[in-house]
Amino acid sequence: MGDVVKKTWHRYLLQLQLHPLRTKAMTAAALAGCSDSIGQKILGAKRLQLKQVSLMMLYGFAYAGPFGHFLHKFMDYIFKGKKDTKTIAKKVLLEQLTSSPWNNFFFMLYYGLIVDGRPWYLVKSKLKKDFPSVQLNAWKVWPIVAWVNYQYLPVQFRVLFQGFFAACWGIFLKMQARSGVIKKA
Repeated sequence: MGDVVKKTWHRYLLQLQLHPLRTKAMTAAALAGCSDSIGQKILGAKRLQLKQVSLMMLYGFAYAGPFGHFLHKFMDYIFKGKKDTKTIAKKVLLEQLTSSPWNNFFFMLYYGLIVDGRPWYLVKSKLKKDFPSVQLNAWKVWPIVAWVNYQYLPVQFRVLFQGFFAACWGIFLKMQARSGVIKKA
């Protein structure tokens, strides 16, 4: 078993080196699919909604993975790869004031319009109602994740690291997005 895991990890690292964007996109897709599947089970689904899992995998592949890839490259470009405490604090602050609100807003928008298929007026209302609390909760968790990410991980592993935490965060957001639907059902 250990040899299989070791070989798989080495293959993953090779793909990460040869095709970083594609590998990060595929990793984000897999993590988004796992997150959605777990979220469905937590919310009591009897059968897995494969269309929903597929749409979340599309989100991971087309948006989350590439966004994370370019965000971290851009951060290293802006801050010239520095890793001192002051620079890490600036990176975390910049990320939390820009990409964090954007990512939460975009996720809630995508989930409402594409995954749930709700009309715009309902999604807009849900965003107005829930976005502030979602973002405030994000600021309780994600600065710590970002700090660890910038402090200890090389740039090629940052999307993978964030992806694991994003899978958990995705379950939380899914529960937020479904809260109105559950109450009405």
